Amino acid sequence: LCLESIEEAVVSTQSTGDNSEDEGNEEGDESGSEADDVDIKTNIDISEEKKEKVKVWRPGVDALEEDEELDYDPSVYDLMHELDVEWPCLSFQILRDNLGPNRTRFPHTVYLAAGTQADVAKNNKIMIMKISELHKTKHYDSDEESSDDEKEDKEESEDEDDIDADPILEHKSVNHNGGVNRIRSMPQEPGILSTWSETGKVHIWNVTPLIAALDFPPENKIPPTQPLHTFSKHTNEGFALDWSPLTRGRLASGDIDGNIFVHEIEQFSPENLPYRGHTGSVEDIQWSYTEDGVFASCSSDQTIRIWDLRNKQGAAITVNAHTSDVNVISWNPKVEYLLVSGGDDGAIRIWDLRSFRPGGFVAEFTYLKGPVTSVEWNPNDESQIVVGSADNQVTIWDMSLEPDEEGNELAEETGVEDAPPQLFFQHLGQEDVKECHWHSQIPGLVVSTAANGFNIFKSFNT
Repeated sequence: LCLESIEEAVVSTQSTGDNSEDEGNEEGDESGSEADDVDIKTNIDISEEKKEKVKVWRPGVDALEEDEELDYDPSVYDLMHELDVEWPCLSFQILRDNLGPNRTRFPHTVYLAAGTQADVAKNNKIMIMKISELHKTKHYDSDEESSDDEKEDKEESEDEDDIDADPILEHKSVNHNGGVNRIRSMPQEPGILSTWSETGKVHIWNVTPLIAALDFPPENKIPPTQPLHTFSKHTNEGFALDWSPLTRGRLASGDIDGNIFVHEIEQFSPENLPYRGHTGSVEDIQWSYTEDGVFASCSSDQTIRIWDLRNKQGAAITVNAHTSDVNVISWNPKVEYLLVSGGDDGAIRIWDLRSFRPGGFVAEFTYLKGPVTSVEWNPNDESQIVVGSADNQVTIWDMSLEPDEEGNELAEETGVEDAPPQLFFQHLGQEDVKECHWHSQIPGLVVSTAANGFNIFKSFNT
């Protein structure tokens, strides 16, 4: 496991001809959480001003010449770090902690639960991670003009020496039979996890002792963690998994055969019969934040369906939502009637459930060049969405933004005049992005996972 401030993750293109090599300090740190050694590297170069005119690089559109490399502009990130893991993780969850809401002061601490995709089934694990001392990585150039807010932020933030301080990674792991297709944490009790295994089983875990051990190492070794329960009624593996935010212990899971089961873990038994209606794989499930017993699902059959637990005869509403597989959906936690969807067609669509009908999306964005793999509304800002896509982008969209003359001029100067005005921030540098999530207690902080590891970042404008 390796945590580093990222120098490759990229916002601009520029010639490598005059670039000098960055020298990074590498320091081994024994976390004390397990026998593993953790290497921490910090890789930020502020010694050389970049005076060349930069151009935003567009995945799927622009190509790199032999003498060009992608470089990232640290001035547009308040914080950016990279976490490399032994095996890629298709899915993860930011764990709610006891450090308080609306945290803005650096350094930050983040707790994560992630599931691996190892080379063989027996090598897979659930990883419980605590990443602390996440210092600000934004540097202010003394020769550049900065706003009053930036100056005040600089004065109130940590010392410049602290910016280059190494983060600290501690972790515990749990053996998991089979690759973890998806992992979710119960909102009412974050230490209770559910996992979708590639073996076709849904497991329930209690990792509360492992989380506690990251803060207060126990005197005695923690016994191996076993599933509290395993649900085996699915006929195949799946990816759709979500806990109800309103009813403690209520979990919905959907498989690639189109079956949806609702589990009440207090009784550790699912409904006897599945909810059926989808003619393809159930790709994602989202419970309503306001209507108990109501959930949405999306499928490779190109539909989104709204279900009510009181009616097992079929979905209450079915809408043909995309021209290809509907991969992901997210229900707005602040605006009960807004749903966002992302499909294999690369489209992002916003739906008003008060007038939910085929072709009735209230907004559509087709800027991305690959399938959408993750969408999530910002729990602290009702107008913002973070999106992960297979064209190696994590993008932030703001539905409150409108076209303006200054923005149009800047877009033309940087070569992104075709970008919608709602495209708020573009983060690059990861390969095959799978999931991205907002931190509900640290406004603006995003964590994303991809084939080459995790990124933890906060843009300067969130």
